[in-house]
Amino acid sequence: MWTPPERIRHPIAATRWPSADEAARSRWFSPVALGPVRLATRTWVPAMVPWRATPDGEVSDDVIAWYRRFAEGRPGAIVVEATGIRDIPSGPLLRIGDDRFISGLRRLSEAVREASQGETRLLIQLIDFLALKRRPAPEAFLRRFLALGPEHRARLAAATGDDAWIEADEAAIREALVAGDDALLEAVLAPRELRDLRFGYREEVGDLDRPQIRALPEVLPGLFADAAARAEAAGFDGVELHYAHAYTMASFLSRTNHRSDGYGGSLEGRLRLPLEVLAAVRGRVSPALAIGCRMLGDEVIEGGSTPEDAIAQARALAAAGIDFISISKGGKFDDARQPAIGAAVYPYTGRSGYECMPTVISDARGPFGRNVGLAAGIRAAIRADGRSTPIVTAGGINSFEQAEAILAAGEADVVAAARQSLADPDWFLKIRRGEGASIRRCKFTNYCEALDTKHKQVTCQLWDRQDLDAPDVRLSDDGRRRLTAPSWRPGGED
Repeated sequence: MWTPPERIRHPIAATRWPSADEAARSRWFSPVALGPVRLATRTWVPAMVPWRATPDGEVSDDVIAWYRRFAEGRPGAIVVEATGIRDIPSGPLLRIGDDRFISGLRRLSEAVREASQGETRLLIQLIDFLALKRRPAPEAFLRRFLALGPEHRARLAAATGDDAWIEADEAAIREALVAGDDALLEAVLAPRELRDLRFGYREEVGDLDRPQIRALPEVLPGLFADAAARAEAAGFDGVELHYAHAYTMASFLSRTNHRSDGYGGSLEGRLRLPLEVLAAVRGRVSPALAIGCRMLGDEVIEGGSTPEDAIAQARALAAAGIDFISISKGGKFDDARQPAIGAAVYPYTGRSGYECMPTVISDARGPFGRNVGLAAGIRAAIRADGRSTPIVTAGGINSFEQAEAILAAGEADVVAAARQSLADPDWFLKIRRGEGASIRRCKFTNYCEALDTKHKQVTCQLWDRQDLDAPDVRLSDDGRRRLTAPSWRPGGED
């Protein structure tokens, strides 16, 4: 992953943990309403993809164990990982694109409700993503995948000074490209072809020459609405529409979306489909289901959406009646690191990815609460409009003092923590019981993210080698790591 050139290593700061009485009186452990759904506390475990679903996208026993373990810590809300709204193969990622997935998801919601004794509200993040292929070997791309046209012949002739290439045999042209250097390829291939060669084929929302991309505005509202209805049938309290990072809906919101069919270009055009999806979901489910979204406060890419764009987008979503907005940052394909041949590009390896999940190796600003200001700006603008839409913030948060200060300053309404919750799923409960000193604090080295990058089952280095031979411990596929954190006994209780 990209890191700031300053490469300053920041320590995990010492902190003071509250007494049980102080925690009970705090803002962080006070209730908040997400539209029709009441959270008992403003603590939140955001969506994390743990790579535990079955190859067919079904809920597995490992998925149940993963979310049950977080629920034992009694957060106000847990958001289940990005779950595909289409019924298409996507590896060990959860899916909700068909009614056959409902029974497994119902088992999941029941497990969370039981483990938290009914306290934790469960939401599910609904995602759509476009086609993405692995980076090909250059020979395979040039000999098999490149669609040769007259323009390639003309460019090759110009680059070599040999007009014979204009009438040359196709096989000869392909072999010339295979034998050519980077300079020749850059002279002959179009920019999009060079990207497909170096990074792998990737669909974009602006590919209006492709019928399936042109039809997205007609197809997606119904897919999202059907998925939300299945989530409600499975017992979830709400849905989080995935409008963030490198995926379809965020790409519609992005300044890089130049579609010419009314769904791109201007701010209004880029907002059109996200608002239509929200309306379709609202019209398909009962008034009891909370509907929110995860969106970017800043894309952090050249030519991408800015914090000012995000404020305008969030204001429009709030005006449309969305029940909450969760703010993230970056995580785009545009600046991702080139993958190895045979691997797929991963959207959290460039600068935008770093800003999404900053580590202890940072610039002078450091990684802790680095993205809170984006949520604060959005919240202030929505409040100025006279609306009270709850804003969720996250990113490098690992202490009660930090979370409480964010709420006290009015920078957010809910404070979320992914990596710290993974490090210690019981940390919310420990704080409430006045046992904060026993919390395992995240090191923010992104050990977990490195596993995610390789599509390995996500665990935490603070506990994944502990008591591997203990009864009922579920192990990773390679048998070297445990898949959930060891159990905690409050105050020494059995």
